[in-house]
Amino acid sequence: MTESEHGTDIISDLADIPAVEVVGRYFVELLNLAAVHCGLAEDGRAADLDEARKYIDASAGMLTAVAPYMGDQHARIWRNALREVQLAFREESSVKDAPGSGPGEKFTGPVA
Repeated sequence: MTESEHGTDIISDLADIPAVEVVGRYFVELLNLAAVHCGLAEDGRAADLDEARKYIDASAGMLTAVAPYMGDQHARIWRNALREVQLAFREESSVKDAPGSGPGEKFTGPVA
């Protein structure tokens, strides 16, 4: 099997997975990375809020784009998880963003 054929097989296998599962997986990955960069890693890794902001923005944008297709149950769980990471960012930050200007808030609205 060539590398190209192997890649096609992987894509075909992924095509059988419902979108809510694929999007959910990547959403959780982005949030986990954001949490680590907010200083919540168990290994004591120092916070990197610049990176955390990027991951939170990406998560919020993804959630905003797909929430109408995901159903309330999934969207509510994901919104709550995102909010927790946004609050962790706010708590870790020594320079507080104005309400509505924090990471992801252009998509979610102010988080307090």
